[in-house]
Amino acid sequence: MIASEIRDEILDILGDIAPDEDLSNLADDKPFREQLELDSMDFLDIVMELRKRHRIQIPEEDYTHLASMGSTVAYLEPLMKDIAKK
Repeated sequence: MIASEIRDEILDILGDIAPDEDLSNLADDKPFREQLELDSMDFLDIVMELRKRHRIQIPEEDYTHLASMGSTVAYLEPLMKDIAKK
């Protein structure tokens, strides 16, 4: 997957987790928690959904890399480079 595909995948996951949120103006450099009504369980749901969909293991010490869209895409890009978009 390339960066734009990963971004679309994260938007899809966020849409499932927070269906009432407007994701159209999500800034890449601002933390998700400043832009969306997400709690710690929602955040874990993102991690679990990535594991379920793509078998990606994200260690707990790396969760800080998933704070914003930009940092999430940058973190996931090398992990997902060999995954084909479904």
